[in-house]
Amino acid sequence: MTCQTVLIHTPDPGVAIDEMIRVARPGGLVLAAEPNNVASALIFDSLNFHDAVDEVIARVRLQLTCERGKAALREGNNSIGDLVPGLFVARGLRDVAVYLNDKTNPLLPPYETPEQRAMLEERTDLNDRDFWIWSRADTRRYFLAGGGRDTEFDALWSIAVGGSEKVDKAIAARTYAGVGAGIGYLIAGRKPEAGAA
Repeated sequence: MTCQTVLIHTPDPGVAIDEMIRVARPGGLVLAAEPNNVASALIFDSLNFHDAVDEVIARVRLQLTCERGKAALREGNNSIGDLVPGLFVARGLRDVAVYLNDKTNPLLPPYETPEQRAMLEERTDLNDRDFWIWSRADTRRYFLAGGGRDTEFDALWSIAVGGSEKVDKAIAARTYAGVGAGIGYLIAGRKPEAGAA
């Protein structure tokens, strides 16, 4: 039984894992591929490595506060990957193992691969719709639910999306380079055999 980036969207990932265990055969493998998305706020590209430390911290603060707010609203935990191994163990899965996902989505000049062209199209679409990770409205809602103050939201939003024009210019000049990395895990555990204690 397997799932990929499903648990990040569930209000109670333990319930989803319980169901995966229920339908797995005795001795069967239960697999989940889930990320730690907040870590991506500290992955740099050819433009933002030299951003002011306060700007980098502001982006991390906004994302972490929003992720906590989203979880508090029971709309999922975008960084659940760090918690899944413990959830597996707590539910009696055996031989729990954790692997890092080595998949990246590099965006490198001249941006000619089909995957890179699709990423640029998606970027344009998100920019046109005033999206960051979430829409502006959802970002504000998550931020407030995570303990952020409404009076600081606009400034943090501006920092988070403010580099977009700079990135667009660098892409047009064919000077932008980003590795497109993130932290993702593959977590595996085995359902006990029938009658096993």
